[in-house]
Amino acid sequence: MKRKGVGKDPGWSCIAVNEKMHSFVAGDQTHDFSRAICSKLDEIIAGARQLGYMPETEWVLHNIEEEEKEDALGNHSEKLALAFGLVSTDPGVTIRIVKNLRVCGDCHSLIKYASKMSQREIILRDIKRFHHFRDGKCTCQDYW
Repeated sequence: MKRKGVGKDPGWSCIAVNEKMHSFVAGDQTHDFSRAICSKLDEIIAGARQLGYMPETEWVLHNIEEEEKEDALGNHSEKLALAFGLVSTDPGVTIRIVKNLRVCGDCHSLIKYASKMSQREIILRDIKRFHHFRDGKCTCQDYW
């Protein structure tokens, strides 16, 4: 594949805030709000864990240690976009995220918890369908 110049586009997620588009890739730390995003994401994960969330590390396809898998999951682009949306919009505002790939099960699970904790609607459009999260549930009924 390398010899033929075939590659894979990286996963990304976009969110519009104040009529400006913000894009994220996994592990992205280049955003101006990077510290606030990481802090908010840590807060979301901690709160979700208190409600029963457990990282679904089977979604990490790398041959790395379990702890490293949790770190890898924590940096998915849709989680970064979600955290940015939560820190940069007013309470009650619906968060809308677009992703170029299918959302993984761990991100789907965490976003359900985030919708419940933040009392917000979160709409995620992935490559397959719209996921409309509200009160800890998704319209796909966990079948995607």
